[in-house]
Amino acid sequence: MISKDDLRAAVGSGLLNESQAASLAALADSRRGAREDLAPGDEPFELFKGFNEIFIVIGLLILAGGWAAVNGLSMAVEIVDYKSKLVTTAGVSALVLWGLSEYFIRRRRMVAPAIALSCLWAINAGSGITAYFAQPFMVAQEDFSSLPFPLALTTVVMFLYWLRFRVPFAMALIALGVFGVAMMVGANQAGTPASLSDMFLLSAGGPFAYITLAVGAGVFAVAMIFDMSDPHRVTRRAAQGFWLHVIAAPALVNTIALSLLERDSAGANTTLFAVLLLFAFIAIIIDRRSFLIAAIGYTVALAGTVFEGEGAAMTIFFLGIFLVVLGAFWARIRAALLLPLSGILPLHRLPPSH
Repeated sequence: MISKDDLRAAVGSGLLNESQAASLAALADSRRGAREDLAPGDEPFELFKGFNEIFIVIGLLILAGGWAAVNGLSMAVEIVDYKSKLVTTAGVSALVLWGLSEYFIRRRRMVAPAIALSCLWAINAGSGITAYFAQPFMVAQEDFSSLPFPLALTTVVMFLYWLRFRVPFAMALIALGVFGVAMMVGANQAGTPASLSDMFLLSAGGPFAYITLAVGAGVFAVAMIFDMSDPHRVTRRAAQGFWLHVIAAPALVNTIALSLLERDSAGANTTLFAVLLLFAFIAIIIDRRSFLIAAIGYTVALAGTVFEGEGAAMTIFFLGIFLVVLGAFWARIRAALLLPLSGILPLHRLPPSH
């Protein structure tokens, strides 16, 4: 490990300048929490570095709640000019959130406050922009044609926030924003989906399943760009990919699996197993356990729309066995799968097998 004394010596000898030494120290600090004590090949994951971060997050949430309550009371008094009041409040809140982000994210490099501030920024931007551009009377009559533009603008503002602070969780919020805009546009063209399953069944009326599949594939592609730019997963680019995989996987798994199961309801268990094997194969190759987190939502969706009673229980039971075995022998299975693929896939852009 390189200590601060080593960095000082490197600067003194001219091997590094002060900017390079500071960047190297910052990189080491950002890696220390999530990667410390990890086994080789394990996937880093970090929500907070210590209880002080949780303490700060609670403070931020209480502060945000109090601020919203105070401004809510004042807006109740000025009911005629509520729009300008809400936009002004959102603008002031944005300045405060930006300042807090500069301190807790860029200076203190905290993880949990970064996630909380990203969520608060998205909520604040969404409320202010929607209040300014949306038409509340149209929304009250279930006419959502005025919502896609505010949601798209909110997503752009979220992207600007990410450009400044590079919070990995903010990338997931951007992906959700893109998904929401696409769904809103589809709803304005074809009407709202009749049920939740319409968002995943390609045979359902409307474009929603195709939108879900396209957005999921796009988010997965962006996640792979981040992953392949950092195959050893030592920078925040790997964390960006992690959260994007969490968003992409449910869209891809649910849409493909449920559509296939509808066509082959008689062989539902066989189809389910084949789909799970396909996505498990992809997850193992790219070395992303987070990609398989879709199995949670996927199982719930299947239990509610395809299987009933004992079938649902057995599906969940065998899925649990499958995931436990996969987790226990992940490294060995991955090494065996990568061996015959060395001449086919760009393995130098993927995490090395151990």
